[in-house]
Amino acid sequence: MSAAQWARDLGMGLRFAFAGGREGWTRALLTAVGVGLGVALLLLTTALPAALAERDRREESRLNYTYGEQIARADDTLMTADTNTEFGGRDIRGRLLEPEGDKAPLPPGLREFPAPGDMLVSPALKELLDSGDGALLRERLPYDIVGTIGEQGLIGSQELAYYAGAQGLADRAGDGLVGRIDSFGDPNPTEEEMDPVLMLLILVVFVVLLMPVAVFIAAAVRFGGERRDRRLAALRLVGSDGGMTRRIAAGEALGGALLGLVFGTAFFLAGREFAASVEVFRISVFPSYLNPSPLLALLVAVAVPAAAVLVTLLALRGVVIEPLGVVRTARPARRRLWWRLLFPLAGVVMLVPMLGQGKENGEFNGYLVTGGVICLLVGVTALLPWFVETVVARLGSGSVSWQLAVRRLQLSSGTAARMVNGIAVAVAGAIALQMLFAGVEADYTKETGYDVSLAQMQVRVPEGTEIDAATAKLAETEGVRKVYPLSEGYFADRPYTEEPQRSAQLTVGDCATLREVAKLPSCADGDVFAVQGGEHDTDTPSLSRPGQKLYAEVPSPGEEMKEVEWTVPGALKEAASVEDPTGTKRGGFLLTRGAMPDDLAEAVRGQLYLAIDDSVPHAREHVRNTAAAIDPLSDPMTWSATERTERFDTIRTGLFVGAAAVLALIGASLLVSQLEQLRERRKLLAALVAFGTRRRTLSLSVLWQTAVPIGLGLLLAAAVGITLGAVLLRMTATPVGVDWPSVLQMTGIGAGVVLVVTLLSLPPLLRMMRPDGLRTE
Repeated sequence: MSAAQWARDLGMGLRFAFAGGREGWTRALLTAVGVGLGVALLLLTTALPAALAERDRREESRLNYTYGEQIARADDTLMTADTNTEFGGRDIRGRLLEPEGDKAPLPPGLREFPAPGDMLVSPALKELLDSGDGALLRERLPYDIVGTIGEQGLIGSQELAYYAGAQGLADRAGDGLVGRIDSFGDPNPTEEEMDPVLMLLILVVFVVLLMPVAVFIAAAVRFGGERRDRRLAALRLVGSDGGMTRRIAAGEALGGALLGLVFGTAFFLAGREFAASVEVFRISVFPSYLNPSPLLALLVAVAVPAAAVLVTLLALRGVVIEPLGVVRTARPARRRLWWRLLFPLAGVVMLVPMLGQGKENGEFNGYLVTGGVICLLVGVTALLPWFVETVVARLGSGSVSWQLAVRRLQLSSGTAARMVNGIAVAVAGAIALQMLFAGVEADYTKETGYDVSLAQMQVRVPEGTEIDAATAKLAETEGVRKVYPLSEGYFADRPYTEEPQRSAQLTVGDCATLREVAKLPSCADGDVFAVQGGEHDTDTPSLSRPGQKLYAEVPSPGEEMKEVEWTVPGALKEAASVEDPTGTKRGGFLLTRGAMPDDLAEAVRGQLYLAIDDSVPHAREHVRNTAAAIDPLSDPMTWSATERTERFDTIRTGLFVGAAAVLALIGASLLVSQLEQLRERRKLLAALVAFGTRRRTLSLSVLWQTAVPIGLGLLLAAAVGITLGAVLLRMTATPVGVDWPSVLQMTGIGAGVVLVVTLLSLPPLLRMMRPDGLRTE
């Protein structure tokens, strides 16, 4: 077979795709929309690596790295202070700036430094502050808005960020919040090595998200199959042979695929602009981020049309096309099972050699992982037509609507299976991933130790602020039930200039609060306690002899080190350490307020532990506002019982974002497929209505035709998903356990998408169920 003949036949099919009048254009547009949705998501996926890399680059380029040795003031230095906060569950990045010379480095996205009292904000933060919802936040940011931050200074279009001008920051240099820099960015960037289990998660996430897209594209190029068969019979009648007819059919599918590339590009460009206005799981991007890799975009442009031709030729390989009709209208031969089992078996064979390698060798073979997961998911698409055919062949009698649906499924179970293949693959992959995430989550989650039943927030009292005054302000704040004030510092056995050998912790508070950190025999204001049983505390017994001199360091940035001398009193009581609100056992000395000398107050830092009444609206926001009024650099900490590794959370968030996009594609593609199926049966539906069939009966039959394959597809997807999840868990050396709530959740979401699509298809179905649908020209 010459290339010229192939080109001629494919070209003829292309002309047929767009030269069939209204019918031909409708068919081509349906195919193009289905393919285009898949192409748009593929282009989005090819753009994701570059988008994530650009977010990381911009984040790194604006770092005000103040750790390590402080640099000296110069004409090119800048004082910065971190003032990050939170509002309504969303993080707000804040920085105070004070240039110390004309050559001070300007943060990315700014053209000039804001004057003291002014601030530059991100567009999203400006919108929030101008809205009614931002009134509470406006109290916390009492600066005048004089401009916005440029795109180069933000990592996402919906990021909340600001830069404010300040004065006197040098007086607080070295306290951990304020520092001096001469450039932005990390001076010593390091590439963190990826955990092998996290790498496995990333590989599986990409495969699971892309497989449904490929399945949908393969199904979309076969729209209009029944009407196409009649056109192919007409071609045989005018003299074309079987091979030529199949190539012409492939050319017709190629036309829809090429138009789908155009539609997909348009959908992608529209979605690219839309992406700038949304935030999904706290992730947002700029349109400029979403630039597909040229090589990957070229691969999509070549692979989609090639897949359209290949799928069509494979679909027609067992079809006999004769001048008087297509032998698909007869009862088809039963599908064989044996070769369909080869795909899941091949997937298991690829993955089994890596069982346990996640913790033994610390690496996985990316090619085997990708190939194994693909084979298992392809197994769903291979097994589903056989499964549907086998089950519907045994379905018995019932209502008229049930019989209509069953008969239709028995005659064209392959079409029904194609329609649900994509959602079955998506659900199978999602179940496997949920099992894997649930299984390894404990490895990336740790207990914080915080006693969240006692307190839920923590506020640091700044230097120079009386702890009693700060306690009083926070105690009066709306939504605060109780405040536990503690002042903390350290004692040493000799002055710090002489390199102390032994040290002990110092904690100051009232009796009620001290009882939260130690078991006290009795307590009155003026008492001093030596604590026994503190974690890693070996020096307190030797330092707690009455009359011994101890020394506390007094912070004094920019000046010579100062120290306070304290003598262990004779009336020293003993106390047993217990877990404090932060989950640690303190050692050292406990002093009540009356026992602390005035000069020792400068050597301790206040920490306030707050019990919050969450029934009060915006209680935590009121706390943050009060803390900001006490000290603009304050960043109250919200306690949680557990915390997860940031990279694990990032991958999980990426899965949710991708799953949301795939679910949108599933819904849209299923709707297009459903409309195409209804269009194919328009005359049949009109004929049944003309003979007196009730519309309710026909509507229920269409619902059954969707529900039965979906139910079988979800059942098969659950079985394959659990199998894949179990294999992946064994690969990470994690005990196998089925996360049944996740399995039910994923299958429920899949069923819910189908239910929504079915409801949306009812209006066009009712319009088609009219006798005048039998009219023809």
